[in-house]
Formats: sequence, structure tokens, C-alpha cells
Amino acid sequence: MNFPLYIAKRYLFSKSSNNAINIMTLIASGGVIIAAAALFIVLSVFAGLKDYSLNFSTFVDPDLKITPLKGKSFQWSENDNATLLKIEGIASHSKIIEERIIIKSENKNLLATLKGVDHNFLKVTNIDSMVTNGNWITPESNEVVSGWGISNNLSFGVFNYLKPLSLYVPKAGKGQASSVQGYYNSVYVKNVGLFEINEKMNNNYIFSDINLAKQLLSYKDNQLSAIELKLKPDTNEDAIRSEIETAFGNKFKIRNRAELNDALFKMLNTENLAIYLIFTLVIIIALFNVIGAIIMMILDKKKSLNTLFNLGTETKTIKSIFFFQGSLMTIVSGIVGVSIGLAIVFLQQTFSLIMLTPDLAYPVRIEFFNVVVVLITIFTLGIVASKIASQRITRGLIQS
Repeated sequence: MNFPLYIAKRYLFSKSSNNAINIMTLIASGGVIIAAAALFIVLSVFAGLKDYSLNFSTFVDPDLKITPLKGKSFQWSENDNATLLKIEGIASHSKIIEERIIIKSENKNLLATLKGVDHNFLKVTNIDSMVTNGNWITPESNEVVSGWGISNNLSFGVFNYLKPLSLYVPKAGKGQASSVQGYYNSVYVKNVGLFEINEKMNNNYIFSDINLAKQLLSYKDNQLSAIELKLKPDTNEDAIRSEIETAFGNKFKIRNRAELNDALFKMLNTENLAIYLIFTLVIIIALFNVIGAIIMMILDKKKSLNTLFNLGTETKTIKSIFFFQGSLMTIVSGIVGVSIGLAIVFLQQTFSLIMLTPDLAYPVRIEFFNVVVVLITIFTLGIVASKIASQRITRGLIQS
């Protein structure tokens, strides 16, 4: 039998004759429980926000996007297309032309990004479901769909024929841009829809048919800016990326949905780390109560410790008793706290207790990694706190 551990368990789970010590022990344990539960809940919220952001981006972002390593465009032949189609796991692909252009409505001008898409684009993304006014573009037409921000800035609406909309792009090799018509390619378009996704998309993007974009930008028939891919369910993304790299060499950059939104995920990860450090500080403060409770227990048990010492127990062994007591207190409290956090997060997932909007529950996700992180943090800091408290025991203190 491990003698120090046995005595530590007796001290931990038995009431002291001094009621103040009992209250202090409950406060210390309660502080660790609350801190552990809070840390786990916050980490689960950030995991939920990541999932929500990623799921929300499925409306506009593909599973994989192929872009050139150098320059803005690349040549895509029929042989390249056939090679891509041979790769198992690709459900659909869409050819994209994307470039910065100037939009003019009456006497107002605005820089925006034109994204020319083919008829497969709606098989790769669900952006048509984000069109809140009007409808999606008709293939082989001069129709466009704009973001609400662009519409507001230029004061045009849907099917507004009284306000003609034109797109301009400087011609290559014409030197400094000017208002002279010969320096620009231009095309007149009609806006048939408005989408609302996020601030960046709403204020910067306008969609058109790919042939209209080719005409405006003077692209060749086989010249593209990107290929966007939709993968089949349960397909191994890494395997598909590896096959594409093998088939086309190092000509292209391949990015998944998370990499396309790397700025957002970097921000979420940075905030996640900052919140973790803040709550770790809260746990450290809570553990000061554990140190205080152990020290008070040491003083309360001086007579018992003196008896043990006189019976031959070494000072080192007596220190181990209170080290184990403090460690057990934080371990048990940490497990209880994480269990409470798990229950709260599960209830939020199941019953949507807290709502962001009337139709949107606060996103949370239970992640085993977060359980491990919280428990390791609690256990590590609890062991350090117990070690500090147990070092207060000296031979002089026992015999005094």
C-alpha cells in the first residue's frame, strides 16, 4: 500500500474538525471546477465557430481550388481536362476567370472583382442560394449578379434598365490608364440578382458568365484563372491533392476551403490562444486557493503529523501526503469541471439553449482534443501548486 497516498485520500475525503478549513477546501475545489468548465466551454465555442465559418463558406468556396503558381492565368487544354476527369473522387469541376475590373453606373465608378463562371459552377458551390433578390445568371448571356455592397455604393438594383451598368478593364500594354475609350475594354451588362454572403464578398465581387469575362479581358479560349473542384462524399482530400500534383507536376497551387479562408482561421486561432491563456491565468489564480487550503490543512494536522514523525515517518513522506492531497483535489475538481462543461455543451448542441439570432443557435462543438487540453492544463498546474504548498512542511514545523 502507498502510505502517503492512503493518508492523503483520508484527509481529502474526511471533514476537518475546523469548519473554516472545510469551507476553504470547498472554495478551492469549486474555483477549480468552475475554471475547468469555463475553459472547456470557451474552447468548444471556438471549435463551433470554426465549423460554422467553414460550413458557411461552402456556399461560395469549393472543396479544392487550383490556381497557377505564377501569374494570374494559365493555359488549360482538352488533354488537361481529360487528365483531371480521370482522377477518382472529383464529383464536378468549374472553370473560372477572375480579375479586378471597374464598374460604372451613371457617373459613379467602383473597383471590384469580376468572377466569370461556367455552367458547372452551381454544381461546385451553392452560391445561388445566397441570392436574396433576383436570380442567378443565365449561361451565355451578358447578365451579372452583384453583391449588396456594390449595389448600394453604385445605387443600382435588379433589372434597372434606366441605369445602364458597364464593366471596364485597362487594355494590356496601353500604358497609363486614362479616360480615352481606346485604353479600355468595356462591356454593357444587366444586373439580374443581388447576393448577400459577407462584407468582403458583398463589397467586392460581381459574377458573370465565363464567356463575357473572356470577352472583357481578351482571354484566349483555353486561358483560365482557376479550376474549382467539388469532391465526392467521404473522399480523401489529401489523396486527391497528391494525384493532381502527380498528374500536373508543380504547375499549380492547390488550396482547400480552410486555406482559402486562412485569414479568418488565423484570426480565430489567435483569439482561441489568447482566450486559452486568459483562462489559464484564471485557473492559476484559483489554484492559489488550493495552496492556501493545503497550508491550512497542514497547520490543522500538526499534532497528527508530529505523531507520525515520532513513529518514524520521514519529513519527505509527510510532504508527499499533502502533495498527493493537493494533486488529488485538482484532479478530481478538474474532471468534475470538464464533465459539467461537457454536459453544458451537449445541451447547447441538442436543445439550442442560447441563440445568436432567432434562427441561429450559438455554435459549439465537442472535441476530444479540448478535453485533453483542459485536463492536462489543470493537472499540470495543480501538481505544481501542490508541490509548492507541500514544501512548507519542515522538521521544525512538525515538532513545534
